Amino acid sequence: MIKKLILMVIVSTFILWFGFADLSKADNTVGTEIGNIAPDFEIQTISGETIKLKDLSGKRVMLNFWASWCPPCRVEMPDMQKLHENEDIIVLAVNLTDSEMSQKDVTSFVNEFGLTFPIGLDKSGQISKLYKINPIPTTFMIDSDGKIRFKLFGAMSYKMMTEELEKMD
Repeated sequence: MIKKLILMVIVSTFILWFGFADLSKADNTVGTEIGNIAPDFEIQTISGETIKLKDLSGKRVMLNFWASWCPPCRVEMPDMQKLHENEDIIVLAVNLTDSEMSQKDVTSFVNEFGLTFPIGLDKSGQISKLYKINPIPTTFMIDSDGKIRFKLFGAMSYKMMTEELEKMD
């Protein structure tokens, strides 16, 4: 009887230990799925500034991939600007510059919409490959710990943006 009890304690401890070890590994996985740590990258903005995603740790980030020729991107940009102005979140919009006819199209787009948040230029397409971007726009909401909490393919409204932001508090 005592041997069975000791064996059960050992087995239970073993299961709990490995179960928790597996959970901690899953929590630190770098990837593009919800719950993963967002892959780090460095990008130059349209204004010439260099931004590293990891340098934004401790802050909530809305990471959006877009292009000037994309109709849904045009629809969501005013709401992204409104979010940038009204909420405690960093909006980082990564332009798929390698898909543009000219970088002048990006500048014209930014000026047309009066965008004041950072616009990164993915000139080589490396960052969009890292994030497995296929349809655009694509948005990731990243919490202050660097974990992806929301991911959407398609345009977002201001209401959707703020609802997802509230979930990250």
